[in-house]
Amino acid sequence: MIQTLQHLGWVGIGVGILLAIALDACSGGGGTATSGGSTIPAAVGSGGVTSTDTGGAAIGLGGSDVGGGGSAGGTVSSGGTRSAGGTANAGGSKKGGATTNAGGARSTGGITGIGGASATGGTTTTTGGRSTGGTGGGGASGACLGAQVLADLGKTHVLAGASMTDATAATVKADLRYIYLSGGIFDGNSPCSSCASGCTTNGTSCANTAGCNWWGCWQYDKDPPGAYVRNFVSTAKGNNQIPMFTYYQILQASGAAETSSGEMGAANNAAFMARYLSDFRFVLQNIGSDVALVHVEPDFWGYAEQANSNPHLIPAAVASANAADCAGTENSIAGLGNCMIAMARKYAPKVRIGLHASGWGTNMDVLANTSASFNVPAEAKKLADFLVACGAATGDFIVADASDRDAGYYQQVENRNTWWDASNATLPSFTQAFTWAKALAEAAGTGVLWWQLPVGNMSLPNQTKAWKDNRVDYFFGHTAELAASHSIGMAFGAGDGSQTTPESDGGNLVSKLNAYATSGGQAYCP
Repeated sequence: MIQTLQHLGWVGIGVGILLAIALDACSGGGGTATSGGSTIPAAVGSGGVTSTDTGGAAIGLGGSDVGGGGSAGGTVSSGGTRSAGGTANAGGSKKGGATTNAGGARSTGGITGIGGASATGGTTTTTGGRSTGGTGGGGASGACLGAQVLADLGKTHVLAGASMTDATAATVKADLRYIYLSGGIFDGNSPCSSCASGCTTNGTSCANTAGCNWWGCWQYDKDPPGAYVRNFVSTAKGNNQIPMFTYYQILQASGAAETSSGEMGAANNAAFMARYLSDFRFVLQNIGSDVALVHVEPDFWGYAEQANSNPHLIPAAVASANAADCAGTENSIAGLGNCMIAMARKYAPKVRIGLHASGWGTNMDVLANTSASFNVPAEAKKLADFLVACGAATGDFIVADASDRDAGYYQQVENRNTWWDASNATLPSFTQAFTWAKALAEAAGTGVLWWQLPVGNMSLPNQTKAWKDNRVDYFFGHTAELAASHSIGMAFGAGDGSQTTPESDGGNLVSKLNAYATSGGQAYCP
């Protein structure tokens, strides 16, 4: 069954002009949903501002925010920055018609010796970055999988962070802050040299007087394109936070249907993929020599695996679309992942990069499972094998998500039960999720970063932007379980503009982030 939820975010560009942009967000377990949701920047007002906030804020002349939460108003000045509301209208969780209620091991902590993924192909030396265990899958077991990426980031504890507004980020003690890069790509063959003139996306001008969907022009149009990324990196550094970018372009930029055939068709379109890989290169070039995390295409790899469990057999335009960076790389989905990781090593050497692991990608929605007889570690290994063939073992981490909506939202609005049992007595449970993550990490030979975890808490009234959920409280209350499951971090954020945010949760997440930082965090390795 395919379910589609459409959400509108707004970006206001120029003198009181508002441009409606469709933001789609993924539906929860079992069904497919919308395009996964672009994150639209806070708007640019007359005179030009550059904001690093995500989500649906809008601004007209003089710069007052409309919707989306966050700080109202803000100074509008040429080239300046502004704190501007909005939540991350996001993507990525449980899609694609996966089976649910069909399995799930209940063992605590998972299998510690599951061994390496034996995915076809995929050596770990193709990226030229770091070697992670030789060829043929990078599988490993051990207490400190993922410790290297933490060391590269100057950390020894499990990371904690969120998607949040500038105002929140400026005051909270968090290890990381993430935003989306999504919505569209420039119309030409290469990134625009100016946003003010001659630059369009789907025929719409990127000048401030109109406003387009390309992230490269979410800024004052007289500044060189790419300021949105550069300013976000700078702001995060100023807050002692690691900037994280979720690159989510194939679905929305291509206009493809959100299905395996639709997205795989887009990936095999040489003209589109030439622009896509050029855009990805431009992201990396704007990060440059700075430290950042890059999260590649939530949901996409899950749809790919549902198309064929062997990514070498799924055609994609890779070397044929980008000979400059991907020459010699096979034209397949496996080649695409490997090439994108190699590009990160080439253009942004301090970037740490990871592919997305969808719990439903094997056609079994493991994280929603209710049967105690199902072999969760074996299912995780299937997913790891696929991702390793796509280059995951040569990356730095794997990204996983729990749900794209607060559990209270699903329960009240859609009459669906997406809760994880915090007592771990029944399934689905947190123990099952961490069992899966542990097995996934050990089969791929790298750590797992939990991302876009719902922000709700049990004190909220179950209404728009204030839904009940138990993930924040459980994750912060059981950080030793995260470390034991090779989970290098937890990043919280709204999966859609109607969900709970750090600005609408009554201060719960910010309080827990601050307390966690003050305590020194959960040591990752014993």
